[in-house]
Amino acid sequence: MGMTMTQKILAAHAGLDKVEAGQLIEADLDLVLGNDITSPVAIHEMDKMTEDKVFDKDKIALVMDHFIPNKDIKSAEHCKCVREFACKHEITNYFDVGQMGIEHALLPEKGLTVAGDVIIGADSHTCTYGALGAFSTGVGSTDMAAGMATGKAWFKVPSAIKFNIVGKPSKWVSGKDVILHIIGKIGVDGALYKSMEFVGEGIKNLTMDDRFTIANMAIEAGGKNGIFPVDEVAVAYMKEHSQRPFTVYEADEDAVYDEEYTIDLSTLEPTIAFPHLPENTKTISEITSDVVIDQAVIGSCTNGRIDDLRCAAEILKGRKVKKGVRCIVIPATQAIYLQAMEEGLLKIFIEAGAVVSTPTCGPCLGGYMGILAANERCISTTNRNFVGRMGHVDSEIYLASPAVAAASAVTGKISAPAELGL
Repeated sequence: MGMTMTQKILAAHAGLDKVEAGQLIEADLDLVLGNDITSPVAIHEMDKMTEDKVFDKDKIALVMDHFIPNKDIKSAEHCKCVREFACKHEITNYFDVGQMGIEHALLPEKGLTVAGDVIIGADSHTCTYGALGAFSTGVGSTDMAAGMATGKAWFKVPSAIKFNIVGKPSKWVSGKDVILHIIGKIGVDGALYKSMEFVGEGIKNLTMDDRFTIANMAIEAGGKNGIFPVDEVAVAYMKEHSQRPFTVYEADEDAVYDEEYTIDLSTLEPTIAFPHLPENTKTISEITSDVVIDQAVIGSCTNGRIDDLRCAAEILKGRKVKKGVRCIVIPATQAIYLQAMEEGLLKIFIEAGAVVSTPTCGPCLGGYMGILAANERCISTTNRNFVGRMGHVDSEIYLASPAVAAASAVTGKISAPAELGL
């Protein structure tokens, strides 16, 4: 019986020739990640330990991204705690105001995540780095503390689901539509504690930004992780961004999968997740009555990358955000912000009537920069639309791609670019 990609990576990091689903292992870690919300909890847990040093100051990343620049006294105190810890332990990869970005966009951009790594992060969307062929998963702050102290973590080896990606998507269909389609198909617990392994000839038609989006939202299907094979596109990305060596793992031909699905990209339409779960999806053609919106958010660790901003700008160029709609654009990192500025995208957004924010998680988790009042509706490129996720419990969040979010900002209702003649 062969092993999946994920199982091979875990076996190598546990010093074992073979692992199988359900097996408990202790694996060496290549990176431990925390942010300004989860790191203080982990730091206080470390204070209780007899070990007062980190295992490797170069293999810990602390990214201040949820409430940066600080929005209130509590967030300032949290960041101060992390800042002092990073200084005390001389953490190499500490990112504060001026250097920070949304963690799951920032770390690949900085070359800190590469194929074959085992990465844990005290944030559920740490699964993003599977786009590069790494095993990465979210953990609790206590596990983060143990990881920072020992460089190891316990895992139950996950079983896997295979998603065979075929075909080529149409112009306005992106990675967000792919993953929303999958979640709508299998449900928010359809991959519970399983590895979502994406294969197939259609992957060549997905950009790295598409793949980051898909892997990012594996957790929204309950997945332990999402992972892509390492092809020429992934290798080119890593060579551009990283100096680190990487290891390519491939699933065995006789690897065992609990289920297999085929996703034909050519058949997909722009897809929207209606309140209040990511599985509550409808294609744009299935929406038969107007869904009027108050706000559109384009950003987050899911869709704040340069491809996302280019897509939104292509739609907003020469058009205006509809009166009464608030359109908020959030570049995911400083480098993306700068690139968008140099390409003239920020000018397009501002002339259209949108506001451009500093890199931050912001409204995604109900933090700031776009909180919703009662009975308001937001179409958002973020990853969750739970009750009260972006503000008042009586508000509504509709998850969509940057293309749909931008088109909706112009029309004032959930719309595809086709409704603008695009």
